[in-house]
Amino acid sequence: MVTTGGTFARGDLPTDAEVHVAALDESGVTRQMWTLYEPVHAVTYFHPRARAAFEAVGLRGYWRGYFAGRAAPLGPVDAPTVTAAFFSFAPAMVARALPSVWRLATPEETLRARLTGGVQALAEFTYELPESHLVEAADLLEEAAGRVDVAGRVLGAVNAALPRGEYPLARLWQAATTLREHRGDGHVAALVTTGLEPAEVVAWRCRVDQSREFHQPARGWTDEQWTAAEQRLVDKGWLTADMDPTPYATETFRVVEEATDRAAAGPWRALGAERTGRLRELLEPIATRCRTIIPAKAPIGLPAQRSAGAALPR
Repeated sequence: MVTTGGTFARGDLPTDAEVHVAALDESGVTRQMWTLYEPVHAVTYFHPRARAAFEAVGLRGYWRGYFAGRAAPLGPVDAPTVTAAFFSFAPAMVARALPSVWRLATPEETLRARLTGGVQALAEFTYELPESHLVEAADLLEEAAGRVDVAGRVLGAVNAALPRGEYPLARLWQAATTLREHRGDGHVAALVTTGLEPAEVVAWRCRVDQSREFHQPARGWTDEQWTAAEQRLVDKGWLTADMDPTPYATETFRVVEEATDRAAAGPWRALGAERTGRLRELLEPIATRCRTIIPAKAPIGLPAQRSAGAALPR
């Protein structure tokens, strides 16, 4: 009853089981594609050339480049906007960077710097690949990024609206960035439905598979805020009195991850199974090289960096 393209023949009514299987297949493809375009985007946070590009326009220090780089498509915004959009950072940490970074580099200068750094990083990782490989990958990934539904997805929308890159690596990096921010917007929306506050989400994660010693300072939460967040998690039934994740919490976060995948499935549905499969082949060697620069503790949530089932604030 299900056609090769994953749709149902006219006049047929899918059974509940068939709908469930189709949803699982779509979720698997969506998750797999994320693991391939996320590393392409992430070089901008970790590669020395990307860091140097931010520093060249006056954004010295990791967090200045990070906050300015991700926020630049929004324009010269203040801290509250970025705190809301980025979700997991303490407001005080965001306020230390914004709006002061715009006195160092304008959003336009920052956008040029982040694209320059991303392209230079990708050039180092892809120099052995044929130009035709990069062109085809950029074409397909750019087409997928052009199919994102931007309604309710602010970071995805502003990145999708940026001018098209002139060269394959610029197009590849920008398409990957649009797709990851689009997915991140959907993930934040799913997290909001849990009723957890940002500090609670990060604290819960660190009781599942991550390190408080790394993530607390990386997200800017004080000891008092962290302790209070953990106590609220106990009160809400997300942690036991011994600070272990409860079955309810684990199941709820599994649902969050499934919702994240469903919200990010549109581009691959539009691209179709055959062309998505081809893009997967093209991205695999690029993603493999890019992943070598991502630290194991980085809060990105790629499968090799976490145990199954733990949702991550991106």
